[in-house]
Amino acid sequence: MKKSIVFLFVCVQCLMAAAQNNDSIVIKSIFSSALTSNASYENLRHLCKEIGGRIGGSPQAAKAVDWLHGALKAAGADTVYLQELKVRNWKRGFKESCYAKSNAGKKPLAVCALGGAMGTGKQGVSANIIEVQNFDQLKALGEANIKGKIVFFNRPADPTLYSTFEAYGGAADQRFIGASMAASYGAVASISRSLTNIKHIYPHTGIMHYFDSLPKIPAFAISTVDADILSTLVKNEPSTKVYLKSGCYENPDTISNNVIAEIKGSEFPNEIIVVGGHIDAWELGEGAHDDGIGVVQAMDVLRIFKELNIKPRHTIRVVEFMDEEMAQRGGRKYEEILQQTKEKHIAAIESDEGGFTPQGFAYDAGDNVEKRLEQWKPLLINYGLWLYNKGYSGVDISFMEKENIPLFGLITDSQRYFDFQHASTDKFEAVNQRELQLGGASIAALIYLIDKYGF
Repeated sequence: MKKSIVFLFVCVQCLMAAAQNNDSIVIKSIFSSALTSNASYENLRHLCKEIGGRIGGSPQAAKAVDWLHGALKAAGADTVYLQELKVRNWKRGFKESCYAKSNAGKKPLAVCALGGAMGTGKQGVSANIIEVQNFDQLKALGEANIKGKIVFFNRPADPTLYSTFEAYGGAADQRFIGASMAASYGAVASISRSLTNIKHIYPHTGIMHYFDSLPKIPAFAISTVDADILSTLVKNEPSTKVYLKSGCYENPDTISNNVIAEIKGSEFPNEIIVVGGHIDAWELGEGAHDDGIGVVQAMDVLRIFKELNIKPRHTIRVVEFMDEEMAQRGGRKYEEILQQTKEKHIAAIESDEGGFTPQGFAYDAGDNVEKRLEQWKPLLINYGLWLYNKGYSGVDISFMEKENIPLFGLITDSQRYFDFQHASTDKFEAVNQRELQLGGASIAALIYLIDKYGF
């Protein structure tokens, strides 16, 4: 009896070793395919150079949808279709201008309007500046000191934090609701320091939000270099005035689309693994790292599976989301349809941390997923995938959390991400081809394991 048990144990161990060896071979082939193909890099080139910045509601966003519809078919998808939704239709208008006027004369400053902000009109706005670090200082100053002035939020992202996403989150409130907070005390406009620790002359835009109960005032971001210059000017000469001009306006909502493509599962075609990024990008740059990367990496998953003749058991569904930057209506629409159809989803994976060296995955899921990831670590560690953090996965797929679907986000080395995010420097040239390819392969490898073993 004991010999039988020992024999059975040995057989099981041998089978497990054989399976792991086979998985290792497949994963190596996935990385080889990604690293020897120019497909994802050339797709990114087209998205950035031929289409460019593509904020929701723009002609460029519509062009990107059309291109993706054809490109996903070419990548080997069994079906490709559009999922219609309405998006905001905000326009930047004419190029912004800004200068500080002091006894030393006029000093031009690099600014951009924040996404969703109202414009100043052709006359612009001119007023004295009052600098604050946070909303508590704003409250302490009160209406008596703020009314009729331009509030300058100058709190930098914390450079001592290793996680640049944590640093970004810690400073983002001044950009997101700073204008309304300033307006509540009578300010005529707001300027916020760009959310990056790099010292350069390029302002970083990003979405802002107005409270309906408060006056709406123009809202701008200023480059980090010019934020320091403005701060010094105001300290040395409190009577310094700033002139701001922007032509922002908002049209009624317009029609756009998520783009969806599938490879049908061979065993469980009605059970779905989602992978995607977001199509839209701020029009100051080309939307390379944010989030052309995620779009083309998802495309490459399909190409890799087709090239290697990997026949997934479950349906692999690429969802290229629209409107992440403005109102996340693409993610919301996908979840809305999911509630209606009750489709079964095995997992959802998002890439939206830029095209830098992949380090692992964040996951929003239960202990069973954590145990699986521990089992898969030996297969992935040789490709630099060592980090597995329980927590937030990604904006677009986050709406699926209520469905108890395991959610994953590709983690990259984020130290340079906010050098480019939402700035005119977010261009194709800022992306390293090999890092881009490694990210696509990492996602494809995770999908291969999820598809084979599940949770």
